[in-house]
Amino acid sequence: MEVRKALMAIYQYVKKDNSPKKKLVNYFSLISLTLGSLLLFWSFYPIVSFELYSRLFIQNGVASPVPKSDIISSLIQNSSVLGSHDVFSNNLRDFTQVKLWFPDNKQTPINHLDLKSYSLSISKLNIKNAVVKVGEEDLSKSLVHYLPQTSPGNYGNVVIFGHSTLPQLYNPKDYKTIFTYLPSLQKSDKIDIQVNDIKYEYEVIDMFVINPDQVSVLDQKTDAAYLTLITCVPPGTYWKRLVVRAKLTKLPEM
Repeated sequence: MEVRKALMAIYQYVKKDNSPKKKLVNYFSLISLTLGSLLLFWSFYPIVSFELYSRLFIQNGVASPVPKSDIISSLIQNSSVLGSHDVFSNNLRDFTQVKLWFPDNKQTPINHLDLKSYSLSISKLNIKNAVVKVGEEDLSKSLVHYLPQTSPGNYGNVVIFGHSTLPQLYNPKDYKTIFTYLPSLQKSDKIDIQVNDIKYEYEVIDMFVINPDQVSVLDQKTDAAYLTLITCVPPGTYWKRLVVRAKLTKLPEM
């Protein structure tokens, strides 16, 4: 009799709760988990995809790689980078301010050009007549011609900074997102600069990714008329800089 009772204790039957309330909780949990997973994928996919693309195509395709050394050419006086290279430290800063993108200047850059502003158009990116302000600081209001020493169309290096963000937030008319799709440019793509009534046509010749301390991309070149477009990458971060180098290929019609 005692043996039979012991055997019966092995089995236990539990009534399953199939109430509408329980089903609602289960459905809500499943939906929340699915939406959370999709949100994470939506947020991180552009970053991961850009990292893969840049490693496979952009960096390996550089015709003239930026030196990997710690000492970088003519802007050595600017070798101290604001903030640490820790991504969390840098992301706490206001990167709509140009001075935070590369090493801080000991003195405020002086604009020796009479030119105050001009426009930039990239038909492939649906950017039309974006305002470029010469020697300004606020990237939320315009593109910025940084360290202005050379006017468009002249021999030298015209460096233009533009903000970017996640592709999901892209708006070609918003200067805080305007350069989001800059990585999609390819060699031979056209970039137009309009200075008053004169239009200069540049052609993309190179693209590469650098660290914020590799400031040689800001150097002047005297062998041709260059245009250098710079934005932050991967999309939505400020970890590195994408550099698109273009060269004047078509003189304006007079």
